[in-house]
Amino acid sequence: MDSVSPDPAMPDALPPTDLADRLRRGDRRALAQAITLVESTRPDHRAQAADLLAALLPHTGRAVRIGISGVPGVGKSTFIEAFGLHVIGQGHKVAVLAIDPTSQRTGGSILGDKTRMELLSRNPLAFIRPSPAGGTLGGVARRTREAMLLVEAAGFDVVIVETVGVGQSETAVADMVDLFLLLLPPAGGDELQGIKKGIVELADLIVVNKADGDLAAAARHAEAEYRHALSMLRPTNPSWRVPVLSCSALLQQGIDRIWQMIGTYRDTLGANGDITRRRADQARAWMWSEIQDNLLDAFRRDPAVRAELPGLEKAAAAGTTTPGAAARRLLDLFRP
Repeated sequence: MDSVSPDPAMPDALPPTDLADRLRRGDRRALAQAITLVESTRPDHRAQAADLLAALLPHTGRAVRIGISGVPGVGKSTFIEAFGLHVIGQGHKVAVLAIDPTSQRTGGSILGDKTRMELLSRNPLAFIRPSPAGGTLGGVARRTREAMLLVEAAGFDVVIVETVGVGQSETAVADMVDLFLLLLPPAGGDELQGIKKGIVELADLIVVNKADGDLAAAARHAEAEYRHALSMLRPTNPSWRVPVLSCSALLQQGIDRIWQMIGTYRDTLGANGDITRRRADQARAWMWSEIQDNLLDAFRRDPAVRAELPGLEKAAAAGTTTPGAAARRLLDLFRP
């Protein structure tokens, strides 16, 4: 499914080098147009996007890349707004790539993160870009990695990728950031068991939100329970034992500790080269993801495949042929 951009302007007539120059000078409209360009699936736009990214690549890679996920209702938007404003107060520029659920009717984003982060969106040192998740793994827009490079080239030195929610495929986010932050509600006991072990194992930092009012005691209890649960898991990185913190995004309490912990993480893993190796692994994974995506696109566009696909889908659904046989027949027809 094609990504539908919130910005209808498509820079068809603007050469990639000119767009790159404007973006590097801090032109926010140029940045929005560049993201629209990389989100497009039109072949001519994909060629332009490749030229644009090649021109900007030397100016990328210097940002702190943070992925944030959490169960629905945990307060991700409130947290990101409080966190973003705090980080800006520390002298940084913050870009938020917020992956929205996709409308099945229009293909567009349906939550509108700018309306959920009003204060942050008005800050001149922040840039928020909601993108529809589409059908991609884990609700991560197909071109989020490229959008990340664009905002880095535009001078944003803290990049946050917010995902739709917790799920098996949140590995897609962990595979594009330096640090994966899992935001959890004040819960414990049976509720703790409901948090999937896999998503916890992905986390580099766990934060219990809503530690205020009547939930303050529950948040402290949950923090202790999560910390105990983590102690029974083997660390994925011997250099880093995942910390558990609590905060109140609503009252903007504890946000400073989280930012300090992210600094400690970068200092610890940066000193021994772990972040550099992690980014190298991510680049290799990205390359193979691109190969798979492009092969699948070429497969779907192949005339012979398109001619036979409807009939073979019906036959597989009706049980008159096996899905495996149908797939082999289509692959035999495919001539890339």
